[in-house]
Amino acid sequence: MVTTFSTLVLSKKIPKWVWSKPYFSSISGACRIQNNPESNQPSTSSSDFETKIQFLKHKLHPETLAGVLDSTADLDSSLKLFKWASLQKRFHHSADTYFQIILKLGMAGKVDEIEGFCNEMVKDKCPNFEQVLLDLLDIFVRNSRLSEALCVLSCINLCTLNPCISVFNQLLGALVMEKKEFKDVLFVYKEIVKAGIGPNIDTLNSLIEALFSADRADAALDQYKRLHKKGCSPNGRTFQIIIGELVARGRVDEALVILDDMFRIRCEPDYSSFYAHIIPLFCDMNKLDIVRRLFSVMRASKVLPDSSTYGAMIKCLCWNLLVDDAVKLVDEMVYNDVRPDDDVFMSIIDGLCELNMLSEAKEFLNDKEVASVLPYNALLEAILNDGTFNMARDLFDEMFERNITDHCSWNIMIQYLCDNKRLKDALKYLARMIVSSVSLDSSTYSALIVGYCKLGECENALALFHQLRSKSGLLDLVSYAQLIECLCQKEEIQEATEVFCFMSTKRYALQSTSFGKLMDGLCASGYTVRAIKLLPIAYYCGTLSSPSAYNSIMQGLFSLGRASDLFMVLSRMVVDGCKLDGETYCIIIQSMISLGHIEKSALLLDMMLSQGLLPNLETLSKLLEYLVDNTQVRMIFSSIDKLVSEFKVVDSAMYNMLINSLLKEGYKDKASFLLDLMLEKGWVPGASTHVLLVGSRVEDETDTQNPSCDTQDNVGNILAEGLGKYDGHDYRL
Repeated sequence: MVTTFSTLVLSKKIPKWVWSKPYFSSISGACRIQNNPESNQPSTSSSDFETKIQFLKHKLHPETLAGVLDSTADLDSSLKLFKWASLQKRFHHSADTYFQIILKLGMAGKVDEIEGFCNEMVKDKCPNFEQVLLDLLDIFVRNSRLSEALCVLSCINLCTLNPCISVFNQLLGALVMEKKEFKDVLFVYKEIVKAGIGPNIDTLNSLIEALFSADRADAALDQYKRLHKKGCSPNGRTFQIIIGELVARGRVDEALVILDDMFRIRCEPDYSSFYAHIIPLFCDMNKLDIVRRLFSVMRASKVLPDSSTYGAMIKCLCWNLLVDDAVKLVDEMVYNDVRPDDDVFMSIIDGLCELNMLSEAKEFLNDKEVASVLPYNALLEAILNDGTFNMARDLFDEMFERNITDHCSWNIMIQYLCDNKRLKDALKYLARMIVSSVSLDSSTYSALIVGYCKLGECENALALFHQLRSKSGLLDLVSYAQLIECLCQKEEIQEATEVFCFMSTKRYALQSTSFGKLMDGLCASGYTVRAIKLLPIAYYCGTLSSPSAYNSIMQGLFSLGRASDLFMVLSRMVVDGCKLDGETYCIIIQSMISLGHIEKSALLLDMMLSQGLLPNLETLSKLLEYLVDNTQVRMIFSSIDKLVSEFKVVDSAMYNMLINSLLKEGYKDKASFLLDLMLEKGWVPGASTHVLLVGSRVEDETDTQNPSCDTQDNVGNILAEGLGKYDGHDYRL
């Protein structure tokens, strides 16, 4: 495909000999090569090539050769013609012919060959070769042939030309814009230094931007601090680059320092791109004072804000509930023929609704003759959240009459009614929705399912779930949770499990409370093993298992007489990072009692109390009875103090049990201490305990220090058995 150079591609400095018709045509030919860098187009036929050779033999002149080169489409033939002419006696290439062949090579991406031709042109000292090099550099830069431009630049410096700084700046700017490697930028900057040319602020801006792109922010800031040493003062572009890059890197405090520098030196950028870039940055950080100051500077510079700048400013004002000021800016936008977009109207509506100025929000939309549905939907939702349904109904009817409703508008109304158990009214809106040819989407189904679940109509909710599933639709997470909980309440556990398994295949995570209810329902129905198999599925979809879920499983196993399997579940619980709660401890303690593990049951009680958790009376009674029966009350010495002093959960029967057992085990002082506490509470000791009151003696007291028990036992030891059996996220029960 043939493309031609636009006038933007041609340098204003191209000499007169380029402006004649053949040279425009040859540039166009170079573009044809550019479109096919590999020069894969068919070569000129041999007969055509010979015809051109014969023509040149009779009329060989640089200008004639340039015309022939222009008419030759492929690069290989052009090179052959150029080299053939070079071998002819009394023929010398001109800067014109070199220009043509170098341009063709450059547009074809032949970087390595460019340097040789440039050096030959310089060596031949062709008239105007200096200007040709500069023009080639300009054209390559304008056409994003930057590697070729760098090659030409090296030739320019080798022949000690002294181009103006703008030539270098043009190449630097292109390198930075196209995110080329920093070494290329550094090469150009070094060439500037070698040429003895002083950089200006545009040069240094490109260098600073390149340093930031190379992730050398500190070096960029160092260049900024040394600007004055190079005889330069920062301009708006300097501040735009540095502030934007610092904010993007989270170095906001440093960005504010740079901004203060801008204010201090009274730099007032007079172009809109600066403000369009900087103001939204500080608006996003909610730096209202800074934004207002920048806005004032922009006004002083007589720069008209664009739509994005207005939008960011209005959003920031609304965040700070300065809605009146934001509305004034909207009026200013309209006056300046800058059309407010949906985001602007949304910001105003959000601000007014936050201030509970719902009527004013509606009036604003009417005054501005807003025809977009988005701000109306936002207002509709805010009115319903405020609980004023009649106002929302009137607004919806008005929207419907003006034909500015969409499926979201209908869903907002239906969802509110379903959430508030007004299913009949919701179905009326559903009927209107269908009559209006508005299709039901997943949000509609989700709202209706919630509505049915809140009324306990699980069958209808489940039917909608299957209907949507057949259409490959998905509910929202709240609706899945509501449906599963409703099914569990109706003891339709198999159906609830089916819903959970389906949502899990879509990697949808169920709320942990809802998952806990599902597990409880399964275990209570005797499906403990199936509940265990759901744990890896929950892990896969990101559902967090709550302690209640694990408690249900452990209670189910315990009820099935499989207390030894609790170790495995407990291990999984710890591996998943699920914290043990009071119920967990109680189940495990009762399991340890059933398995005859005295030390572990005593240790678990101590661990439980140390975490501020209390056993229920059933568990505590069973544990005390178990320890008393086995004459092992001494194993909970430290726990007894916490039970009677800190938590005060021991009743008179337990006091009697503990006192008698301690006496039997030979701990009279401890028994006396408990007796004193019992009497302070006004409780009467039992007959067997009464002997202490009449001064009965017991034989020499056994050592009252804490009994020696295996203090090295800890939760790790208890879990060892389970972890030994546990492998991965599955169970083998």
